[in-house]
Amino acid sequence: MTLYPYWRIETKSFIRLLHASPNAPSVDVYFNNQIITPNLKYKDFTQYMSILPGIYNIKVFPAGKLSSPIIDTRIRIPSNKILTLVIGNTLNNIQVLPYEEAKLPIPPNNSYVKFVHLSPDTPNLDITLPNDTILFKNVEFQKTTKYIPLKTGDYTIQAKPTGTNKVILTVPNIILKPNRFYTLYTIGNLNGNPPLQMLIPLDGNSYINL
Repeated sequence: MTLYPYWRIETKSFIRLLHASPNAPSVDVYFNNQIITPNLKYKDFTQYMSILPGIYNIKVFPAGKLSSPIIDTRIRIPSNKILTLVIGNTLNNIQVLPYEEAKLPIPPNNSYVKFVHLSPDTPNLDITLPNDTILFKNVEFQKTTKYIPLKTGDYTIQAKPTGTNKVILTVPNIILKPNRFYTLYTIGNLNGNPPLQMLIPLDGNSYINL
């Protein structure tokens, strides 16, 4: 499916959606009053969709509803980009957040990894390896990092509040394959449910050619 904006130029971009609002219900998402994904559940991603660049009205409703959207906003989709659009923050402050997946040359036997902090009640984070190597430092809520290269292999990754040695999340057995791009997303709540966790999807710039 190709989505059409109110204003457009004749190039294509690609988007996927992630539901990362920990206390929001499953949602239906509309672009310019056209449904693009029904019943998107917390923690779930859509597949990538081609989209023509331009300005889009995005409405997000609780699944099965068509009144009182929980989001009604306008987003500009730039040309020749790959984006993940996150439905994020708590329900009272819910919003759509775009994160770009940049295309970069990958060194041999490496992957590229970046980090996005999406946990509303978690302080700034350092993302580290068990040997205390810091991959990403002092990342604020809703902020993203740039990609960094990592040698391919099996990793354990930890999250710590910045400036402490307290590990609040450990994610073992992360397998990074060569010539791939990944994003580490922390979602959920540090205190309460759903609990803090990390999603590690393969990014579209691994296989989408613009």
